[in-house]
Amino acid sequence: MSHLGLAWQAAERGELLLGGALADPVDGAVLLFRADSKDVVERFVASDPYVQNGLIQSWRIRPWTTVVGEDASEPVRP
Repeated sequence: MSHLGLAWQAAERGELLLGGALADPVDGAVLLFRADSKDVVERFVASDPYVQNGLIQSWRIRPWTTVVGEDASEPVRP
């Protein structure tokens, strides 16, 4: 399964909200997941052919507390 195929499957399950390469310069990527635990992301990383074949050699999994917007995890209104 390809990297993009894996990503689209995660999106169809509602786990991956957005993903793509950073531009100018193209030197990384951001994948935004919605999950109750980092296990979902760790399974994605372990299955990712880019990681398995050494194209991606490092990554970080970080929680993001969103406060503004319809889908904010912790909405804060003035």
